[in-house]
Amino acid sequence: MNTPTYVLVPGFWLGAWVWRPVADLLRERGHVVHTVDLTGMGERADLASPETDLATHIDDVVRLLEERDLHDVVLVGHSYGALVTTGAADRVPERVARLVYIDAGPLPDGMAQADFEGPDARVANEELVMAHGQGWRLPPPPWAVLAAAVPEVDEAAVAALVEGSRPQPWLTAAQPVALTGAWERLPRTGVLCSFSLEQLQQMAPHAPAFAHLVDGDWTYVELPTWHWPMVSRPAELADVLAAVGR
Repeated sequence: MNTPTYVLVPGFWLGAWVWRPVADLLRERGHVVHTVDLTGMGERADLASPETDLATHIDDVVRLLEERDLHDVVLVGHSYGALVTTGAADRVPERVARLVYIDAGPLPDGMAQADFEGPDARVANEELVMAHGQGWRLPPPPWAVLAAAVPEVDEAAVAALVEGSRPQPWLTAAQPVALTGAWERLPRTGVLCSFSLEQLQQMAPHAPAFAHLVDGDWTYVELPTWHWPMVSRPAELADVLAAVGR
């Protein structure tokens, strides 16, 4: 069996740097790991523009897979990154061995990330974009407030999040995902952090956004922590990823 290659895609506001502890631990086990700076984020922040959208980010990942000629990939998406990885796998499913969704899932065709939390949340975010993001970027959240109740996240981790975050081009959230269904043939693992499997099973029948999280070839791992386990529990997350890649 070929040793899988890991491609790690971050969510909103973050760059490849946020994966560093997890990536280092996987590399110590002999895995090849690629961490992704999406257009306009991380070290590619200077490329952000009002036209940067979800399709731009899907193109980023497809380009990486094709230019590096990667196969047997464990394609990992965290939060918004799950839309990107699903879109990329839909384009080149033959290069992907497994999809891993970290505290996230694939949204239905035609749904946008901005709609995930409902219309009130979308309006609130659009107001932030207009008031504090020059009309096209969503500012990073108050990391210290979000981390206040998370003992595993210390002041240094919060400072790194504040320093490394970049405003998110709003079109990446507002553009609906367009899928052919090719990705649905791939096995998937859900790493559940801010909600349990029991909660997921209760929500899924009543929420279209969760429908794909119970349909298809799924396995689940519970890793209870906050929404950013690569920050709060990187060693445990590396263990999970190493296990699903076997």
